[in-house]
Amino acid sequence: MSKITILDGGMSRELERIGAPFRQPEWSALALIEAPETVRQVHENFIRAGAQVITTDSYALVPFHIGEERFRTDGARLADLAGQMARQAADAAPGVKVAGSLPPVFGSYRPDLFRADRGQEILGVLVAGLAPHVDLWLAETQSSLEEAAAAAQAVSQTGKPLWLSFTLRDDVEPDQMPEPQLRSGQSVAEAARLALRVGAAAMLFNCSRPEVMEAALVAAHAVAPDLPLGVYANAFDESQDEDGAANEVVSVLRDDLDPPHYCGWAERWTAKGATIIGGCCGIGTEHIHHLATHLND
Repeated sequence: MSKITILDGGMSRELERIGAPFRQPEWSALALIEAPETVRQVHENFIRAGAQVITTDSYALVPFHIGEERFRTDGARLADLAGQMARQAADAAPGVKVAGSLPPVFGSYRPDLFRADRGQEILGVLVAGLAPHVDLWLAETQSSLEEAAAAAQAVSQTGKPLWLSFTLRDDVEPDQMPEPQLRSGQSVAEAARLALRVGAAAMLFNCSRPEVMEAALVAAHAVAPDLPLGVYANAFDESQDEDGAANEVVSVLRDDLDPPHYCGWAERWTAKGATIIGGCCGIGTEHIHHLATHLND
């Protein structure tokens, strides 16, 4: 059995839980702007819980959340600061790596808003600020092939590995779809072929319900049997296709995903070949501790 790499969990809910500044529209970026030490604290909490890879607090550092003016004047500095906070926490814990978060730049679950030219402009600012501090790139919650291809292009000259993580359609049960799909309706098989074309070092699935992850792993493995696979699901009470785009509202969390039950899902994912496991929105330090304790036991 392959050793499992443990990721961290959702940054925003942990910031809210420790009392960090947190509101819309800035979301998790507000803590970075007003109290960056709280961001470092959350990174440290996840490391203590057992995370081997922590993700920079740069998901909300886009005009969609912080506004066009602030992004233009302060985006690069904030991206650098996000990298610094993660790097400081990781350097105090030998062996922990930092993943630079590259979000969907026009809002989560909105592949319809994607513009390649503007996307490269925004991603370029994030990459430049984060690059000195990260060990790898994590393009996460990618809803379409176009979003993922843009992220791959943005980091292509950095010389650092890229993990591509896609969010899945989860508004219907897996057995009611002919094949697993991204939020755009494009297939997971197509996404796996893209991951191979751009030379991704791993392919993951995140910010979707746990129930849809197994089928996606099977579909990806069929296309790319040698590509490392991973999962970090969310704990939302319902599909975000029904509850608005991610991070537009503070979504209700389901009550059947306590740490043991989430770990039960993770065991199913590892049985399908996943070797990178963590958590997304609503998955906290206690979940990560349970994963770290049990998955490599």
